[in-house]
Amino acid sequence: MVASRNRVPRTPRTSNTAYLEHRVPRTPRTSNNGSVNMINDHFPTVFGALVVLAALAAPANAAEKAAHPAGHIPERPAVATVGNTAEAEAILGAKLLVCNTFHGDRRVPRSAATPIIWGLQENYLLKQLHEFQSGARDNDVMTWMATALSQAELGPAAAYFAKKDWPSRPTNAASASPPSGVAVCQICHQQNFVGGLPGPRLAGQSYEYLVEAMNRFAVGERTNNADMVKIMEAMAPAEREAMARYISGL
Repeated sequence: MVASRNRVPRTPRTSNTAYLEHRVPRTPRTSNNGSVNMINDHFPTVFGALVVLAALAAPANAAEKAAHPAGHIPERPAVATVGNTAEAEAILGAKLLVCNTFHGDRRVPRSAATPIIWGLQENYLLKQLHEFQSGARDNDVMTWMATALSQAELGPAAAYFAKKDWPSRPTNAASASPPSGVAVCQICHQQNFVGGLPGPRLAGQSYEYLVEAMNRFAVGERTNNADMVKIMEAMAPAEREAMARYISGL
């Protein structure tokens, strides 16, 4: 007589949607090290979103590895089951949580060198996402994030942030006199730099982000706008700094 072997029960399979349930961020605690507490409060949500993206992303195949010998293999975006709208919304929501990690979930970025994207023009946001994907604009973090979005998600992601409100201007913000050359910039960025179809809003962006972007155009590190390259090349460093200071105070 042969003794029967006990079978170990299988762990139930979980759907993509179940994995995507995430914790709502807690209200940051106030203390002398408030910034540290804020990061700590958001860490579980952000970490969970990153785990989701990593778990859902398809592994690179041999052909992709051979085509990118330098080791930079584009993300293969996590996508929902065809026809599953709820799952698609949950996956996109998890990806947008990662965006909030850098650009802020309360409209203000966590670093002064990171641009405000809440309330920016939708056409501009969509253009930048396409250019990060294609490599026309270079930034390691944004290239990774943009390539983690599927083509179908680019439009909804741009619309999500465009529909948000731009951060309120600080009551103690200092206003400076317009520097020379401001009229040239306003051709695209419009009067008072509020932006429009030709160019994005710049009024109220941080000085740190603006001056870095201007300098990168000037030295050819950023080339996804030929007009900006020419304009910034023609300005002296001190003029770019004065322009960035003025625009950030608007």
